[in-house]
Amino acid sequence: MPATRNRPATVLVLAAALAATGLGPAATPASAATIPVGAGSYSDTRPPGTTGPTTNTGTPVTPKVTSAARGKPVPTNDWWSSLAFQRYGDNPYSTPMYGHPLTYQAVAGGLEIGYPTTPTIVGEGRQYEYAHKADLTLGLTGLNSPDTKADAWSDWTVTPYWSDGTRTLRTTIGHGMPFVYAKGSGGDARITTATAPTVFSDQGNVLGITVAGHHYALFAPTGSDWNVSGSAVTAGLGGKDYFSVALLPSTDALATYRKYAFSFVTGSTVDWNSSGGTVRATYTLTTEAKEGTERGTLQALYRHQWLHTTDPLTPYTYVSPRGTMKVRESASFTTAQKASPVLPGLPRTNAVDTARLRGYLNDVVNASDPFSGAVDTYWTGKALGRLAQLVPPADQIGEDAIRDKLLGLIKGRLQQWFTAGGAHEFSYDPAWKTLTGYPASYGSDSELNDHHFHYGYYVYAAAIVAQYDPAWAADSAWGGMVKTLIRDTANPSRTDSAFPFLRGFDVYAGHSWASGHQGFAAGNNQESSSESTNLSAALVLWGSATGDPALRDLGSYLLATEAEAIAQNWFDADEQVFPSSFGHDTAGMVWGSGAAYATWWTANPEEIHGINVLPVTGGSLHLGGEKAAIRRNLAEMERENGGPAVEWRDILWEFQSLADPAAAKSKWDAGHASYTPEEGESKAHTYHWIETLAALGAPDPTVTGDIPTSAVFANGTTRTYAAHNHGSSTRTVTFSDGKTLSVPARSTATGTGTGVDPDPDPDPDPSTGNTFHLRSGGTLTTATGGTAGSDTLASAGGANHDGTPYRPLVYEARGVNGTFTPGAATAFRLQVDAGTTVGLGQQVRISYDLTGNGTFDRTETYHYFATDPVPGWEEYAQTRGLKSATGSLGRMTDGTVRLEVWSAIGNGTSKLRTGTDTSVLVIPFG
Repeated sequence: MPATRNRPATVLVLAAALAATGLGPAATPASAATIPVGAGSYSDTRPPGTTGPTTNTGTPVTPKVTSAARGKPVPTNDWWSSLAFQRYGDNPYSTPMYGHPLTYQAVAGGLEIGYPTTPTIVGEGRQYEYAHKADLTLGLTGLNSPDTKADAWSDWTVTPYWSDGTRTLRTTIGHGMPFVYAKGSGGDARITTATAPTVFSDQGNVLGITVAGHHYALFAPTGSDWNVSGSAVTAGLGGKDYFSVALLPSTDALATYRKYAFSFVTGSTVDWNSSGGTVRATYTLTTEAKEGTERGTLQALYRHQWLHTTDPLTPYTYVSPRGTMKVRESASFTTAQKASPVLPGLPRTNAVDTARLRGYLNDVVNASDPFSGAVDTYWTGKALGRLAQLVPPADQIGEDAIRDKLLGLIKGRLQQWFTAGGAHEFSYDPAWKTLTGYPASYGSDSELNDHHFHYGYYVYAAAIVAQYDPAWAADSAWGGMVKTLIRDTANPSRTDSAFPFLRGFDVYAGHSWASGHQGFAAGNNQESSSESTNLSAALVLWGSATGDPALRDLGSYLLATEAEAIAQNWFDADEQVFPSSFGHDTAGMVWGSGAAYATWWTANPEEIHGINVLPVTGGSLHLGGEKAAIRRNLAEMERENGGPAVEWRDILWEFQSLADPAAAKSKWDAGHASYTPEEGESKAHTYHWIETLAALGAPDPTVTGDIPTSAVFANGTTRTYAAHNHGSSTRTVTFSDGKTLSVPARSTATGTGTGVDPDPDPDPDPSTGNTFHLRSGGTLTTATGGTAGSDTLASAGGANHDGTPYRPLVYEARGVNGTFTPGAATAFRLQVDAGTTVGLGQQVRISYDLTGNGTFDRTETYHYFATDPVPGWEEYAQTRGLKSATGSLGRMTDGTVRLEVWSAIGNGTSKLRTGTDTSVLVIPFG
């Protein structure tokens, strides 16, 4: 290892930017090669033999910005990134940029402006495009600039800059803006039209023209006059430096648009908050009045925005690749959406066979290489995600050793990457203000692609570790490096000098962009929208686990916003976005100009449909909000595929389970023995996911909880409410239908209800009282008045399991507090029935975790009960006698009580009564 890669004795650690962001310790590069961050570090120089941002021919590039913007973090991976990233050496201007409703391209003479309204179908019907075609070019007389640079930017606007030494031009453009605002010097305003314009209104300094069937208004300073000569339209600026152009929805809109012609947009800002299960966001344009006092403006809202605003809209609309855009007459608007559900993992149910799940888990943790040879950031991330998804299921079934081995594997690999100087490391590029992992992949180094895809897996895995090991996640330990990755991909600060604001997330478009350079005629693109939301869900979990509500709520905003954008623009949920000529029900990739039924690497329908599903996690539940779209999606996949999935069947089974759990389970049951899991999946996770949703039902998006880590499932008329509490004390979660759920500290809890009315008798906190009733689904509760039911005890399979739980039914109460009563003992009475089967015996084990730390301090196993072959309930009680016991009892604080019941002997199933006071557990605590 070269000496320059060693940690120096003295390093300048930079804290100013961190204090501003609240994202923990990280540093602006100092003279040293290794920058310590808590227990980890990153490098300020790339490893030998690696590359950073380059042109397509491999020539290194730095941001193409003006002196006014030099040193400011550039938001790469945006809709306008080609202004700053010169990917192609022979194009120093830009590729087409899709602002919607307008499209743009920088050229030597200024800014091309277009309004594509008719889609074209290309690629043998696999892609639709509203491709940029210039209606006019906005510039100055004589302007011939050698390049175009980015001069300023804000949340969804940008200001390109041209200078040829005599003339300078700045324009401000943005998403949803029907206006282009220009400031120029050294020449007259000049508009060059693609064809000779038709003038429909001439008011001196205000000119209405029609070009290629599209209507534009040109505004010069008061006292000026527009002159039309063929395709050249010019106006002297009369000593002023401003003029503007507006796209009109119709010629009769000119009077309305004229009001805002000189209210120049100077910036754009989104503000968000998440509370009570609702995510609100306000989108605001800042303006200055060049003439008069008007400070308002007009904004065109995308479908994913106007569906969720109650703010008044005008009758004006525009065509776009994202469906109809509707115009608001104001400088701001607010959206309100239900928060998207996020869980660390699906909750525990008795539908999951413990022994079978244990076997699948062991297949993973005992593999010779659980990381499957992954070396670069993307495939390492996939492997980390695969392991992280298995931690909650292992914990649910009491497999602490497997859980801890998984956590150890995750921590070990993260720590390798979080330490500079080894075979894996992160390196900071001070020119591009970005953190790149080496070995890199898929252009994450040379093109700054996909950082949110890659690093989202790291943050998600770290969030699962933080749930079980908060000390590991402290800033002074490894949490600082996690937060540095967050700063690179999803920085919420606009004042951080080391990383840009929300690098790849386009707040107005409502989703992220994958390309760092945006160097395509079709604009920017994003393929795997689900790998983007994986980062957002990871922020929810990381913020919740580490007590950082700002990051948690950022994740909620990003996830809710992108979930709706995905539903509309990838899955065409309302069938109002894709043009009818496209002929597909889903898009594998979304482009600035449209969308494609494709992926970057294959035309296989399974992967086209699956790439916007994986990774399947507790952050994927939002997909279940559009069940009809899922059914159309999968029906098309089978048509295109010539039958059911073969290669990515697990991903598509899991996807189907979000709409039709029983159908997905049927496919799993028929095919689980003969498939190879997708690289980021495992049979353990797929089995747990499909069996759990088959029992709970699909996600119910109509009901939300008042914390982000909550979800609701519906099976027929029965709802199951689930929530995870990362906090250190019990809390009550309230759902939007009135249901309440008491969730113990550091636990997931579930409860049930029926219909759509609030549950009038929610379950109380199980820590009250010492008599616990069994509820189907694995709950012990002190609530009485339950509905009588039963759970099925699996067969012992003809083997002897006396004393060792085998496929047990497991019931738990968490967050239990109590004082041990000296001399008292555990008591229980359980109603069991073997029907007419001969030779069965049921057995009980009761375990006490006195502090809720995951370790059971006392375990009691009772002799089994031999049931008779006569139908009818029999009572099994502690009077059968204690077979064995370990540990001792004492005061219980925030503890856990677990009851396990299984078949010790026999070759048949039996029943255990639930929901009544005839099956209870009484603990020896006051």
